[in-house]
Formats: sequence, structure tokens, C-alpha cells
Amino acid sequence: MSTPMLPFIDLQAQRRRLGGAIEAAVMAAVEGGAWVMGPQVRQFEEALAAFGRAKHALGCANGTDALILPLIAWGVRTGDAVFCPSFTFTATAEIVPWLGATPVFVDVDARTYNMDPARLEAAIEAVKAEGRLTPKVVIAVDLFGQPADYPAIRAVCDRHGLKLIADSAQGFGCTLNGEHPIKWADVTTTSFFPAKPLGCYGDGGAVLTDDEDLAQEMDSLRVHGKVVPKDLKEGQSFDHDPKYLAMRIGMNSRLDTIQAAVLIEKLKVFGQEIEWRNRIADRYNARLEPHVAAVPHVIDGGVSNWAQYTIEHDNRDGLAAHLRGLGVPSAVYYPVPMHMQPAYRRFPQGAGGLPVTERIRDRVISLPMHADLDEATQDRIVDAVASFEG
Repeated sequence: MSTPMLPFIDLQAQRRRLGGAIEAAVMAAVEGGAWVMGPQVRQFEEALAAFGRAKHALGCANGTDALILPLIAWGVRTGDAVFCPSFTFTATAEIVPWLGATPVFVDVDARTYNMDPARLEAAIEAVKAEGRLTPKVVIAVDLFGQPADYPAIRAVCDRHGLKLIADSAQGFGCTLNGEHPIKWADVTTTSFFPAKPLGCYGDGGAVLTDDEDLAQEMDSLRVHGKVVPKDLKEGQSFDHDPKYLAMRIGMNSRLDTIQAAVLIEKLKVFGQEIEWRNRIADRYNARLEPHVAAVPHVIDGGVSNWAQYTIEHDNRDGLAAHLRGLGVPSAVYYPVPMHMQPAYRRFPQGAGGLPVTERIRDRVISLPMHADLDEATQDRIVDAVASFEG
């Protein structure tokens, strides 16, 4: 008889803990009848902006749309270069070619797995020297839940006149020196995919910014280029419903009201859940350090939300098979970095290539992590790792 497999992320444990409040919120949204962009969406946006210490937050259909909205608003187009890590999920880079622009892949720091500021600067300088592309935007990723080195990355962007996006699809809620990424980034984006630390019961995303003009532009873009206040001159009125007036070429990226209702309840406990995740990660670190090549390293001054707990091992695939036999799941993020994938091989790499990315892809493995992971289950996971002799 095979050993029953533990859940990698136990979403049902959280659902049971929050079930009554979420069920009541969902039914209130259903009975309210405004099922797309209803009042709960605005309520959630206000709460999300307050949590993330941003002046504006806009819900949208998913985290990928959240990334492209600022690029469209900034007029990114053919001939522009957007710098991003290769060691990330496809969504970070895939939105760049949609606009005819070119992703330039940058290597990561060997300890945090986030964008290396020195390699970023070298990549920008190389693109400028070649003269074929115009550097426009940097997308830094808060991989596995911890913040990128935003003070250093912001300084690079300022030296070269580039916009900065903090892709916090995994990392929303992380901080650096007590500050959220929006302190340094022009825009922070996030995803509410169910497996994310702040996830809904379907798909959803959001974009945060302190720039009011940009917020209005993205608000228009997410709803078919609709009229927004900055489009109106004082005293201007229309002889028809402006709902059907497109001021710019937009898209359909609205957050469903039911998902906003779920997220309102989850956001109320999100800060506490981040504390629980850090306690679990600290316990993992203390118990696993003697048995693996490396436990996670968090940037100095950083607080991770621990979207994933990722270790390094000299025999990663052997460990994964061993754990599977003991009913312990694992995952590999990311076995094929972006620059090695068929669709992206043609795009340029930063100066010096991506040696760190290509080394760690064969060594990293993620263990179960969620806010409701109890100590007995965690001990079973740790013991399974420690028993591997390969």
C-alpha cells in the first residue's frame, strides 16, 4: 500500500478556518447582483492599497494582466527593451513580446535568487552600447516570497532613466527594512491565483501605484479604454452615455465581485498568516540546515511571505523521488528558465550570460509550505528529507 501524499499547499485547511466568514461574504456578493466590478471590488482595492502602503490599487483579471497594464500605459513598443530575470514564471516575460518589445534576461543573485543589481546594470549598459534597442523598463521579481534588492535596483533605474515594476505575484506582503516594494517601484503587481499566499477562489490580480495619473490610465485600460476623470475638461458633458466611449485602446481585465469578497476576508488575516509562515520557515531552517546544501537566504532587512520554501540539494531529483515514496510532495521552480525555453531562446541575455540561473535550476527544490502547516506534519517532512542518503 502506498503512503498517502501530503498536500503541497493545504488550501482546504485555510478554507475551513475562514469558511464561515468567506461563505457569508460570497453569498452577500451573489445576492447583491453586481457580479462584475461590484462594490466589493472597490472595498477590496481600498483595503489592498492600505495594506501595501500605496495610494492606488486596481483589481484586474489576473496577475499577467497586472504586468501588462503599466507597460501599455507607458507606451512600451517595438524597439524597447524590458529587463527581467530568466529564473521566474513565464508570465513575467511573456507580456513583453505582446507589445513588440524585447525581453532582456538578467541573471540572479546566488543566495536570494532575485535579480542581481550589478548584472542588471551590465545588461543595460550592453544594450545601450549595441544601440539596437532602447532600455525602458525593469521588472524585478519577488521570487518565492521575498523582496528583491529594491534600493540597489532603483538606483540603477534612476541612473539610466528606466521605469521599475515590482512583480510581487509571489511576494505580495513582503517588506524590506519595513517598507513594501512600492516605496521604490513605480508599480507593484500581484496575483491572486489560488496557490498564492493571498489567493482567491479563481483568478485575479492587482496593480498598485502612487502615481494618480498612471492609476487613471490603467483604470481606463482595464475596462476597454473607458472614460476616466483625467479625460474630462471642467464642465464637460456628453450627449450620450460615456460608458460606450473609448478614449484609448483597452482590454477586458475586470475583477469579479465574488473574488473580491473572498479576498476581503483573506486580507483581514493575511498579516497574521505571514507571521505564521515565518515561524514555520524559521523552524524548517533550524532543522534542515544539517541535511541540505543550502536553506533559504533572505536579504538583509527583508521579511518574506514564504510563498515557497526552497532549498538546494546536491541530488535534487533523487531527493524528490525519495520524498515521493514517503508521501511528501515537492516541486521544482523552475527547471527550465525562461531563456532556455523554446519560445524565448531568441531573446537576448545580459552581459556575461546567466551562469547562476543555469546552476541553480538543477539544485533547487521546494517543500510544502502554507500558513496552516502544523509542527507534526512539518516534522514528518523534515524527517523524510533527513533520511535521504543519496
